[in-house]
Amino acid sequence: MAMTPDYLRDAGEVIGAASSLRDAATLWRARDPDMRVVLVDAMDMQGETPALLLGARRVYLATSNGHCWSITQQPEEATALILTQED
Repeated sequence: MAMTPDYLRDAGEVIGAASSLRDAATLWRARDPDMRVVLVDAMDMQGETPALLLGARRVYLATSNGHCWSITQQPEEATALILTQED
């Protein structure tokens, strides 16, 4: 399934409103069990461009060839959401 602008908007609303980043991941996993949601330290994503800026939270789109992961700016390629939060 290709990720659409509506999908990203909905994800942003849920992730941005959650009480914690861990809760955000849990809520989105429950809403879309087929989408991988990964929490990483914000420092690990330095130099990457987020798809969504939600206050201190960032959402990155990722894709995998089955072995290696890479960040993508193309929602239709995304197979995972990577979530970070600045301190």
